[in-house]
Amino acid sequence: MRTVKGPGLFLAQFIGADAPFNGWDSITRWAADCGYAGVQVPTNDPRILDLDAAAGSRGWCEDWAGQAKANGVAVTELSTHLQGQLVAVHPAYDAMFDAFAPPAVHGKPAVRQEWAVDQVRKALTASKHLGLTAMVSFSGALAWPFVYPWPQRPAGLIEEAFDELARRWRPILDHADDCGVDICFEIHPGEDLHDGDTFEMFLDRVEHHPRAKMLYDPSHYVLQQLDYLDHLDIYAERIGMFHVKDAEFNPTGRKGVYGGYQPWLNRAGRFRSLGDGQVDFGAIFSKLAAMDFDGWAVVEWECCLKHPEDGAREGAAFVKSHIIRVTEKAFDDFAASGTDRAANRRLLGLDR
Repeated sequence: MRTVKGPGLFLAQFIGADAPFNGWDSITRWAADCGYAGVQVPTNDPRILDLDAAAGSRGWCEDWAGQAKANGVAVTELSTHLQGQLVAVHPAYDAMFDAFAPPAVHGKPAVRQEWAVDQVRKALTASKHLGLTAMVSFSGALAWPFVYPWPQRPAGLIEEAFDELARRWRPILDHADDCGVDICFEIHPGEDLHDGDTFEMFLDRVEHHPRAKMLYDPSHYVLQQLDYLDHLDIYAERIGMFHVKDAEFNPTGRKGVYGGYQPWLNRAGRFRSLGDGQVDFGAIFSKLAAMDFDGWAVVEWECCLKHPEDGAREGAAFVKSHIIRVTEKAFDDFAASGTDRAANRRLLGLDR
């Protein structure tokens, strides 16, 4: 068994216009000061990462990661959540998702998709330059508007959507294989890969590609009312990343899973800072240790109540308290009898 690495922090929710959140040097110093040993880095903000430079130069990557290391944190993984989302977009969302891309491709869905694919490929190359073995992404979604079947879905609609999703991702997965990097899809509502069934539908269509993995985030499963512990048992071999994020689900006579179009504060299902929700992280960290997960425990802070800086500092301590330093010996070794094969055969009554 191997000990889970951590704590790490996903920086996406913290990058902003004000110091220390507006530059690579300052935000990595801040993360280290909060108690983090690593940072997961979004690739869409040039204040933090120049993706073109990272994809083009191993030396540039070494200098960039070296600055973080000097400040006390490692780079755990790169993220292409926003770019991956744009690999597959249903037209109903075109206007809103244009905001994830540069103005030059707004209103041009096909050009925007080409840009997104290029971005994901560059992030995979940059991951290789950094010596990383996994990258997180969203899958995008073509079928999401049809998630609840009313009116009844036409026969073959979902199959066609997943066939196309796989067609778009297969060349990217092959590039990931060339780079020696897994693509860990965050299993997330709003994406076509939002639960185990949909991941398996995709996996079948990419011929169980060895680079197609999952990012495990139990908070999304609480909000879907999916068994997040059983999920670990089912998909242990495909889980390549871990977001430590908490959530709660408190249905009422007025609202349940769908949330009633209410703001986050008033939904039945809400994301919470670590320790303030309902996720059984003790059981999760125990399962991860038992299944020999060797990745990072990365805090993704999202909460409708608590200040993000408080959530970040508390999150680092929370993860540290949950990481299990795995044992190198059995607890009952003190009672070992030191017997050999001959003795074992005598005990079984085989040699008399």
